Amino acid sequence: MPASTNGASISVWLDTADLPSYPPLPGEFDTEVCIIGAGIAGLTTAYLLAREGRSVAVIDALGIGAGETGRTTAHLFPPDEWYATIEDKFGAGNARLVADGHARAITLVESIAAEENIDCAFERVDGYLYTLPGDGLRDLEKEYNSAKRAGVAVELLPDVPGLPFDSGPAVRYMRQAQFHPLKYLAGLARAIERLGGSIFGATHAHRVRGDQQQQTVTTDRGDIRARAVVLATHTPFNDRVVMHTKQAGYRTYVVGLQVPRGALPRILLWDTGDPYYYVRLESPEGADHDILVVGGADHKTGQDDHPEHRYDEIERWARAHFPQAQAVAYRWSGEVMEPSDGLPYLGRNPMDDDNVYLITGDSGNGMTHCTIGAMLITDLIGGRENPWQALYDPSRKPVHGLADFASEQANTLARYGEWLTGGDVDSVQEIAAGEGAVVRDGLRKIAVYRDAQGGLHAVSAKCSHLGCAVHWNSAERSWDCPCHASRFDIEGKVLHGPAPEPLEKIELQDGDPPPRSPRAGMRGRNAR
Repeated sequence: MPASTNGASISVWLDTADLPSYPPLPGEFDTEVCIIGAGIAGLTTAYLLAREGRSVAVIDALGIGAGETGRTTAHLFPPDEWYATIEDKFGAGNARLVADGHARAITLVESIAAEENIDCAFERVDGYLYTLPGDGLRDLEKEYNSAKRAGVAVELLPDVPGLPFDSGPAVRYMRQAQFHPLKYLAGLARAIERLGGSIFGATHAHRVRGDQQQQTVTTDRGDIRARAVVLATHTPFNDRVVMHTKQAGYRTYVVGLQVPRGALPRILLWDTGDPYYYVRLESPEGADHDILVVGGADHKTGQDDHPEHRYDEIERWARAHFPQAQAVAYRWSGEVMEPSDGLPYLGRNPMDDDNVYLITGDSGNGMTHCTIGAMLITDLIGGRENPWQALYDPSRKPVHGLADFASEQANTLARYGEWLTGGDVDSVQEIAAGEGAVVRDGLRKIAVYRDAQGGLHAVSAKCSHLGCAVHWNSAERSWDCPCHASRFDIEGKVLHGPAPEPLEKIELQDGDPPPRSPRAGMRGRNAR
């Protein structure tokens, strides 16, 4: 298990994986490539580079798989943007490139698992997209034809076989895949060490600076000097504005329900809703049951303070469609970065020299897109051309998603108006144990959490990225930014970027402030 995770909930993967832990960076360090982030993006990149004989060092603030890889549903499946939409936006040629990348990414995961003898339950399964009642067949026919033109092995079927409900028409995508993502990461980490790579945990990167000859990564444990840097942190922290206007963070929710072993077909399943539900099976080793993994109910990060109802909505949907569902075994949530035009950002960072690289904008296909990003960046660092380079270039303009781009920017700008409003409560005395709330203190706002013993944990509500006011997330017991999706724990520590620094700590003295006078007894103290 990782020493810490980026939320209070525990996924089936975190519960069933034995992950290695690594010591912090011991001090100043030199390497050819520094990779920031020890999820599937970072470790796959490190593995591919180390396999080519390059020296690599991976750092992570939390630990292997403690970020979004440990919170995925681990589908390896077609883009949730659909091939029809990609063809409309980017053309048939680029749709073929997308299909090629997805197929090669799945094959790479399969081959690495085999070559490195990684017991990660990798399994080829078919994926099915089915239409909701009233949506009609036309969209599915269009998707089928676009996917076929892109070179994908597909069928158009009257329904999804083997389900306990009538799905209606569906597109079958053959030979997709699923796996246990954290067992896969554990195997990657062992292979990286065997190939001479270094991995450091509990090491938080604050800054990347340099030139075409050398980049320096400043961490809380010392500087790392490298010829190239890969930011595999789900969303980059080194750029304060540009990349964060082109993508938005969404929370997505997952419920794992026990079902009798073998009662349901081993497939990937998703529907045409917005947001859609997505389904797969997991078979825990040694258990007499399967886990029906159902996800959905997405919303913008920081824009639902009490999202527990979303778990209830997913559970109701699952039980209505799968009467075999028994007890709820897991509930967890994760973060999805939605790019404005639907495709991820993989390649050179547009704001730096040619030796800083990004893997971000997963759009709900993190396991696949991160693997594609690792393959692409390995080629770029090796000086090789890559057929996907222009398509996924992070410097591209959002010309294919202008409406979504404008809508997201309007949503973000509106959130800054919250600095003119009051707090969630008038006094910290109104905050129950195990809950958090924002309290106004004169011209500022303070984010306060009360622990089970009644102790108060207070930090500035001002996000350290671009100053939006954070919101309480009661499901994960975190402070989430509704503007650019940064997240912080109850002590203000960064759980998810782009925030580069923790929230400023606030010291509460002489007990709680009196009701309706939260300013009394408070003074600021910079925790950094």
